[in-house]
Amino acid sequence: MASSSASTLSLLILSITFFLSLNLITTQTQASNMILTVVNNCPFTIWPAIQPNSGHPVLEKGGFALHTLSHKSFAAPAQHWSGRIWARTGCTYTHTGQFSCATGGCGGKLECDGLGGAAPATLAQFTLHHGHSDLSSYSVSLVDGFNLPMTVTPHEGRGTCPVVGCKADLLSTCPEKLKMRCPAGHGPVVGCMSGCEAVGSDQMCCRNHYNSPQTCKETEFSLFFKHACPATFTYAHDSPSLSHDCSAPRELKVIFCH
Repeated sequence: MASSSASTLSLLILSITFFLSLNLITTQTQASNMILTVVNNCPFTIWPAIQPNSGHPVLEKGGFALHTLSHKSFAAPAQHWSGRIWARTGCTYTHTGQFSCATGGCGGKLECDGLGGAAPATLAQFTLHHGHSDLSSYSVSLVDGFNLPMTVTPHEGRGTCPVVGCKADLLSTCPEKLKMRCPAGHGPVVGCMSGCEAVGSDQMCCRNHYNSPQTCKETEFSLFFKHACPATFTYAHDSPSLSHDCSAPRELKVIFCH
């Protein structure tokens, strides 16, 4: 009788071990199979850029050209990764061979290779593969201003996985004080600056005394962005609930001019 009980217990342990191993393999496979896709629905070429946070690898050399009505898909890191994606606009090579952009430029380079972009730029922010259920967090930020409409769309994830972003073209409604023109002063509006970029004060930039949830508050300029695109971050200490945790999405799609 004791031998039979021991045998049953051994089989139960083996079954549980097999189930846990299979579940771990499935989770790892899902993580390694995640795809990041960047879509250009704008009626002109854009130059998407990718910057990892410190300690994480650069993806796709940090930047590339994307022609109108085209997309680029690539494998997401299989391990924990965080960073941001944005688009550069109005880019050309100068007579000296430097790569120059009207918005979002990263130091005169086509491939940003880990460098950040110049404001104003609409940003998609990601933290991939964290937590016990392979969560991927994503959000869209206008804290650094706006240059193109952008959304992030998850596919085949579990949990809370909404489409977020800003579909409005804020260049046409941007307050005069926030307008960025190219050429400067008299050219067309190519970006809508943040209050921090336009004014530069500690209060507008949530710096020093204002760098806390208690002292960093909405301003007339951040409210312009918030009213137009409520599902985006619009100032440094905006609500953390604007970032969404989606479990094991098969694909995260960044769409410009959605």
